[in-house]
Amino acid sequence: MDRHRSLALHGGVLAVLFLLQFVLAPYHHTNFTSIMVLATYGIGYNILIGYTGLLSLGHAMFFAAGLYGAGLTVHYFGIDPVSAFLLGALAALVFATAVGLVALRTTGVSFMIVTMMFAQACFLLILYLNEWTRGDEGIVISGAARQIGGLSLTNPTVRYNLALALFAGGLVLCLFLIRSRVGRVLVAIRENEERVKMLGYHTFRYKLLALALSGLLSGAAGASFALMFGYVGATFASIEYSIFPAVGAAGRRRHHSRTDRRRLAHVLPG
Repeated sequence: MDRHRSLALHGGVLAVLFLLQFVLAPYHHTNFTSIMVLATYGIGYNILIGYTGLLSLGHAMFFAAGLYGAGLTVHYFGIDPVSAFLLGALAALVFATAVGLVALRTTGVSFMIVTMMFAQACFLLILYLNEWTRGDEGIVISGAARQIGGLSLTNPTVRYNLALALFAGGLVLCLFLIRSRVGRVLVAIRENEERVKMLGYHTFRYKLLALALSGLLSGAAGASFALMFGYVGATFASIEYSIFPAVGAAGRRRHHSRTDRRRLAHVLPG
C-alpha cells in the first residue's frame, strides 16, 4: 500500500504540473520552469542530506559546475545545447566524485566545513577567471545558440516541458534509488553508520555514490538553468545557493527519519 500510495502521489504531482501549462500565462510558464529546475537541484541535495544524513554546505559548486560547463561551451565553442547539457552534468559528476574522495574522510561538522571550503574556493576561482566567466556580471547566451532540433529554448512552452521532463527524471531516479538495496543501505548509514560497518558494508563507497549522484542531479539542474534562461553568473556559485536547499531539506529529513524508522527492520535484508 505504501508503495502504491507513493507512486500515485508522484504521478499525481507530475500530471498536475503537465496540465498546468495549458492554463498558465507565458509569464507564469517562466516562473514554474525556474521552480522545477531548482526543485531538481533540491532533489539532488536531498539524496545526500535527507537519505544519507550528510549535511553539505558546498552544493552550489556542483550546480555551478553544470551551469558553467554547459553555458561556457555553448557561448565560446558553439556546442549544441544537448551536448552542452551532457558536458555540464558530467562536469558536476566528476567534480562531486573528486570532492567526495577528500571530504568524505571527515564526518559531521568537519564534512560540512570542508564542503563549504571547496565551494568558496570554486566561487573565488570563478571571480578570478573574470576574463572568461565575467564574474558577477555574468554571460548572456544568445537565443540563436539555444536551439534543439528546430525548437527554441526561448519559447516558454518548450522550456516548461523540458523542465518538467528534468524534474520527472529526478523524481524517478530518486524513487528508484531509495527503494533499491543501495538506497536502503544509505538510509541505514544515516540512522547508524557504525552498525552498518559492523554488518560488513563499506560505508565510504556508499556515501561517495550518494554524493556523486547528488552532484550529478545538481549539475543537471545547473546546466538546464543556463540553457533555458540563457544566463551564467557567479551568484549561483555563492554560499547562498548551498544554504537554500539545506533549509528546504531540513523538514524533509525529519519526515524521512520518522517514516524510515518504521521500516528499519527491512533496511538491510539478508
